[in-house]
Amino acid sequence: MGNSLESRKMVFLRRIVKFKHMDFEYASWQMLLLLVTPHKVYKNFQYQKHTKHYWARDDPAFLVLLAGFLFITSVAFTVVLHNGVLGFFLFLLWVVFIDCIGIGLLVATLMWFICNRVFQSKSVEGGTVQRVEWAYAFDVHLNSFFPMMVVLHGIQILLWWPLTYQTIFSVILSDVLWFVGISYYIFITFLGYSTLPFLQNTVFLLYAFVPISVLAILAIPMQWNWTLIWKHFYSSF
Repeated sequence: MGNSLESRKMVFLRRIVKFKHMDFEYASWQMLLLLVTPHKVYKNFQYQKHTKHYWARDDPAFLVLLAGFLFITSVAFTVVLHNGVLGFFLFLLWVVFIDCIGIGLLVATLMWFICNRVFQSKSVEGGTVQRVEWAYAFDVHLNSFFPMMVVLHGIQILLWWPLTYQTIFSVILSDVLWFVGISYYIFITFLGYSTLPFLQNTVFLLYAFVPISVLAILAIPMQWNWTLIWKHFYSSF
């Protein structure tokens, strides 16, 4: 198992610098499915488990495309925030290495630990208790992160002007946008772990909707405009 894991790591690292070895068409198709029918993406992960005997991706194409998407939206946000060239690089580095990878490492590690300690059903395959792969937990984060970024980066930049006024309409619009974006992350995360047949009680992951629903409700009477809060933070770059 250890040797297999190490060999998969080496394959992944070799492919990340060889674009011709990446399947960008398949990764693009997965991205589209994550926006419209995310459960179908995890059916492909199940198929991979049956054919390759592991859950995690061995092709970095999805990560590369995600980085490209964040590069494009970073350019757009640099323009509307008037951050300049240095601001662009700081924004891009923050979004890629903090928002995506840094938080992803923390979330993946936390979910890997929780799933293997709390949600583990003790099912046995071939005499061995199955466990969640850390790399799969990180894949689940990336799967959840992309649709959230489509909403909070892609759609938000298109609605930038009506969102950045301190009016009740702007507050409601921003509130709905952020609620949808974070809901994407929670629901696709739930799908990722509920797909694993050796986990139980993963429905508890949906309880994360409770605090974000409370915040969404409070935001309107309190006039919390999440887009303006986000704007003030990133304008400091």
